[in-house]
Amino acid sequence: MGIFNRGLSKTRQSFMGQLGQIISGTTDIDEDTWEDVEAILIQSDLGVETTQKIMQDLRDRVEIEGIKRTEKLQKALKQSLRTLIKDPPPVNLSGRRLSVILIVGVNGSGKTTSIAKLAHHFSEQGRRVVLAAGDTFRAAAIEQLQKWGERVNVPVIAGQPGGDPAAVVYDATAAASARNRDLLMIDTAGRLHTNYNLMEELAKIRAVTAKAVTDAPHEVWLVLDGTTGQNALQQAKKFKEAVEVTGVIVTKLDGTAKGGMVFAVFQELGLPVQFIGLGEGMDDLVEFRADKFVDSLFED
Repeated sequence: MGIFNRGLSKTRQSFMGQLGQIISGTTDIDEDTWEDVEAILIQSDLGVETTQKIMQDLRDRVEIEGIKRTEKLQKALKQSLRTLIKDPPPVNLSGRRLSVILIVGVNGSGKTTSIAKLAHHFSEQGRRVVLAAGDTFRAAAIEQLQKWGERVNVPVIAGQPGGDPAAVVYDATAAASARNRDLLMIDTAGRLHTNYNLMEELAKIRAVTAKAVTDAPHEVWLVLDGTTGQNALQQAKKFKEAVEVTGVIVTKLDGTAKGGMVFAVFQELGLPVQFIGLGEGMDDLVEFRADKFVDSLFED
């Protein structure tokens, strides 16, 4: 079983378990069928807006293809879901001495762990990675990142707890250049998206990286907790406004039946999903692949 199938098993069991009750047998498609499918999509955390878009596409397919029986709905639904998402653009880390990726997100989203897994991922690809402990508000956050750095054999640049995060980031860019590193990833405090001052601090960090490295940050990735579903999207909209988010990392999808929120990220935020978390292992943060994701929501 592939990592996508294994990591999305809870969503698949919930989604397909309910859907299977509708599409089993050879009953005619009627308004009750449509209402049941719509309810399942919403319960899988696709959100109302995204669900409505899928339902319209699905109705159109059924009419155009002349589908009359419920057992034919699965293939059509699979096709409708696939049209909503796509593979992310390649991460461009070439052609510059130092690439900078800023990682943002609220407390508890799995941000620091994701940074460590990303460091491992890019190190495996031959990148010379350095991490910046930009979350200076919690001493535990600095210690956590340092421990992860040791585990994945990547240096961590840190300051004192309570220090200026922007100053730490500036020092980290200088250290990365001095050590001939080609990728800097910056951890930030788990901001509450409703706190204006903390969002302003994020904007300041972003500005500091731009002064230190041309066109930096080159990527700004938002980490969302997949178990929080639609609530995560409200957070994401605030972050997108504050720091020009370029991509999303959805964590903890192995622990939820609500993996449908990934579709809403694409539709409601207009942002690509770069990586998804499908387990606790170091290699379980994987690059998002649309075909694999949709296939894994359906039983073979």
